[in-house]
Amino acid sequence: MSMQLSATVQKLKPSATIAAAAKAKELKSTGVKVYEFTLGEPDFTTPAHICQAAKDAMDAGQTHYTPAAGTLEVKQAICDAYQRDYGLSYQPNQVVVSNGAKHSIHNVLTALCGPGDEVIIPTPYWVSYSALVELTGATPVMVETSEESGFCMNAEQFAAAITPKTKLMMLNNPCNPTGAAYPVETLEALAKVAVEKDVAVLSDEIYEKLIYEGSEFRSFASFGPEVAALTIIVSGVSKAYAMTGWRIGWTLASPELTAAMTKLQSQETSNPCSISQAATIAALSGPQESVADMLTAFKERRAYVLERLRKFPDISFAEPGGAFYAFFNVSAHFNKPLGGGKVVTDSSEFCTALLEEAHVALVTGDAFGAPGYVRLSFATDLKTLEAGLDRIEQFLSPA
Repeated sequence: MSMQLSATVQKLKPSATIAAAAKAKELKSTGVKVYEFTLGEPDFTTPAHICQAAKDAMDAGQTHYTPAAGTLEVKQAICDAYQRDYGLSYQPNQVVVSNGAKHSIHNVLTALCGPGDEVIIPTPYWVSYSALVELTGATPVMVETSEESGFCMNAEQFAAAITPKTKLMMLNNPCNPTGAAYPVETLEALAKVAVEKDVAVLSDEIYEKLIYEGSEFRSFASFGPEVAALTIIVSGVSKAYAMTGWRIGWTLASPELTAAMTKLQSQETSNPCSISQAATIAALSGPQESVADMLTAFKERRAYVLERLRKFPDISFAEPGGAFYAFFNVSAHFNKPLGGGKVVTDSSEFCTALLEEAHVALVTGDAFGAPGYVRLSFATDLKTLEAGLDRIEQFLSPA
């Protein structure tokens, strides 16, 4: 008897960022030096005090099941951090700790959405958003933003996308892949629409600590009690604390939705890793200097990358106000000879040719709903960035 895969899984595409990284790794395995700028992962090691907290937890025997939505201690640490950093008041019964922010997003969508529902997603968008929506049977409704707008959806666009079927709007601020950090006035205008139309907002704030000069982070829930009641905050420790492998994300939401997601998670994963929860308490409650130190390094890398990109022929971009990505338009180079004489017609072909000819790995904008663009992660050291950008420049300007 042959096994027939479900229609849902057959339609599911693999993560484009992971696929791009796998392609780069395959080339590396042949002995080729590849300049890898695909994954959104800080190159720093997890700070020592966080690792020590994990070791202490293991030595203390904290290696057993925990409550499905996380221990009271880690929930309280999350609540305390939001009060300290943003003046937002949450209680532990409003927190679900999950196996990474992607799992948190899945919990929200599965608890709220189903067939016949619509979910509004500004584009460019993180590759997993639409796939996770479709897994629930709901329909993603894409709202296109532009480089001229800084890749930020405005209130008029949000209002125009709302229909009687709208269940949720997904907002990523700062944004992957564009690095867009929404201006406070734009967020406030979006919040007014959410309240007027009674639309819930999933606010993915995983890059909240990575904000650059000229930009300001405001949590979507900070615009008053009515807005907070409609907001589901998603975040985690991966980006700010260099803890991608620890797999800890969380949601902050109403007690009713939190109870539903806790029930869901209890059936799916039992609980997030007990040791990672102990490490998260240390990350949120302990010294925060490492966050500032990593941000200083990202600022230096961002400045270098943008300075180089400004000198590249026939490309354009909106300056990223947050995260660690440069998202730039290479469409002026389509249908023209590039490095090695290659001629490409879209961003996906561009990235393939760049990897094969220049041995530089980027992610195609096609995966983010932005044809013509490519994403470069500058979460790596300056020496690697310099060498990789040299190769991209040569690829764009063949002799």
